[in-house]
Amino acid sequence: MTASLASLFITPIMFSRLAGLLMLLPLCLAVSVVYKTIKIEDLRKVPAAVVASWFTIVGGMLAIGVSIYALYYLCA
Repeated sequence: MTASLASLFITPIMFSRLAGLLMLLPLCLAVSVVYKTIKIEDLRKVPAAVVASWFTIVGGMLAIGVSIYALYYLCA
């Protein structure tokens, strides 16, 4: 068991580009849940705040990616 876990550090799992981009969604969700759970005092407001924060993070990442992609093709 430990040998197979240790092998992940030596030979990483290869993802396709789409799978790599889709891995961004749960990562952003986890960051949103942890951050909003720490910051909000009323726990009833957490789900709505997490969804809003998640959309903000994913939208920001998308905007940054599109702008870098456009900048690359304008300068190349």
